[in-house]
Amino acid sequence: MQFQIYGHRHGDIILGQKEPYATLFYEICDALDAVTDTQIILEYDGIERASKKSISQPINRLIKREMVARGWEAESYIFADEYYQTDERGRASGIWRLDFAKDKLAVEVAFNHRSDISWNLLKPTLSSELNHVPKAIQTEAGVIITATRDMKRAGGFDNAVGTFEDYVAYLKPMYHVLTVPLVIIGLEAPTSFRIAQRKVQRLRVN
Repeated sequence: MQFQIYGHRHGDIILGQKEPYATLFYEICDALDAVTDTQIILEYDGIERASKKSISQPINRLIKREMVARGWEAESYIFADEYYQTDERGRASGIWRLDFAKDKLAVEVAFNHRSDISWNLLKPTLSSELNHVPKAIQTEAGVIITATRDMKRAGGFDNAVGTFEDYVAYLKPMYHVLTVPLVIIGLEAPTSFRIAQRKVQRLRVN
């Protein structure tokens, strides 16, 4: 996949040039480069019809496959305290979890609602800052992977999904809250296909 990047607190320079971040960031970019239009189509064709509105699920699966193959831990908890790892029924909770983590970097893959943008930006910040709650992982910078507006249109995403452009716009007012280097990666639209949605009107039988 093709993509563009935007750095917060010089994140693009730090992650692109300074070790150990540069090697980790290269692995992320390499994982994204490995995902092709053909793979997305095949993954899309293999999912249930009810989940076929957009290509977000196929892309999520393919990114996970590539990241895990490069030694990244999927669904890593931020905090070691069990209270922040389970819900009120004692089941595993994803609220305080990162999509991926490895050494000094936290990664979120974000194709969800625009209202979740602030939280998605805060999670890699929380995993990188010192905290009164014992940590399960201690990172120093973060990466957010999301869709550009062009990808959103071409990939059949819901209108309410936050985009790369939205994430970049949030960085300025949240500058003093987001205290660690971040890189926002915007995935570009597929070059060989697009998802066309149609509304089907159901007939009522009296």
